[in-house]
Amino acid sequence: MKLGPDIAAIVTGGASGLGYATATALRDAGVKVALFDKNAELGLEGAAAIGATFCAVDVMDHASVEAGFATARAANGQERILVNCAGGGFGAFKTAGRDKQTREIAAYPVDRFELTVQLNLIGTFRCIALSTAGMLTLAPLDGERGAIVNTASAAAEDGQMGQVAYAAAKAGIVGMTLPIARDLMGEGIRVNTILPGIFDTPLMNRARPQVKEALAASVPFPKRMGHAEEYARLALEMITNGYFNGEDVRLDGAIRMAPR
Repeated sequence: MKLGPDIAAIVTGGASGLGYATATALRDAGVKVALFDKNAELGLEGAAAIGATFCAVDVMDHASVEAGFATARAANGQERILVNCAGGGFGAFKTAGRDKQTREIAAYPVDRFELTVQLNLIGTFRCIALSTAGMLTLAPLDGERGAIVNTASAAAEDGQMGQVAYAAAKAGIVGMTLPIARDLMGEGIRVNTILPGIFDTPLMNRARPQVKEALAASVPFPKRMGHAEEYARLALEMITNGYFNGEDVRLDGAIRMAPR
């Protein structure tokens, strides 16, 4: 897909981190961009800085997502690009474990598992389904109607202790990439997924410096955390390279996560 002012894009989780870096790269390429995010203050500030449209959206709420698409399309037209970066976790819990002090046994809080799946997996699919339904109304450009990039995680393949919900949700994104690409192959819409490793994002900045240093040292090469701009460059390659379809690509400096 050739990028330019005749193309509209939506980036979920677009107010910060990987999403904002990708939105910025798309705007730099001339694309009309809408940011979906729950953080209105950050989203409005970021959108103003790059000349994008902000839509207050919670990907776990169907009506909110529908309203976001309506707002974005009213401002920029029907999107041909969707980048799904919205996601996160709701704490680390073992499937079953013992309290370190009391030795009391507790099972994983299933409501936290459900929330994690709702946010990462179902939230991503909700946006894909609604976006592609809109893309089907478009005439093809150079044989294609649209391109989608999803965000999974290295945890989809190397989930650590306490990450069962997050790993399962991200593995679900990996697992649905090829079937969705096949669902949409007759309509000229491509779908790919990036599996980031340890990235230097606002969420990671909450960690103590020594924790960040240890994480960076655990990457085989280069021994640092990934930069959001590196994610953005891969996302744009997936969007612009017309033969990139149905793929799940790790972007992680060759790290393979240890059990803990």
